[in-house]
Amino acid sequence: MMKDYNPNTKKGGRPPKAFGQKKSYRVNLKLMTEEYYSLIAKVRKSNTTISSFIRSCLQKGYVKERLSVEQTGYIRQLSGMANNLNQIARQANIQGYTSVRTEYLDLAAQIDDIIKMIAP
Repeated sequence: MMKDYNPNTKKGGRPPKAFGQKKSYRVNLKLMTEEYYSLIAKVRKSNTTISSFIRSCLQKGYVKERLSVEQTGYIRQLSGMANNLNQIARQANIQGYTSVRTEYLDLAAQIDDIIKMIAP
């Protein structure tokens, strides 16, 4: 005896994934030999697949951004000010602190201002 075809019956299988859950993007990546073997070693140690390892790195890891040209300039200014501060300290040891106090306070204020500009 033959069953009648009913289009409303479920066909079985896994239900389709929602739009945001479907993995539809592919990223190709070129690695040097050393980087590749480092990746493989870490994947084996974590006992996962390469794809899931990279996904977890994307979710949990972070990369520090490079310093901007402006921040690099501020750091150079700080280096120069550090030299000036050492010279002021040398003068203070020779002549006494009261003779270089105003120079020191001005330089300390400038250093504080630059540090505030660098800090996010």
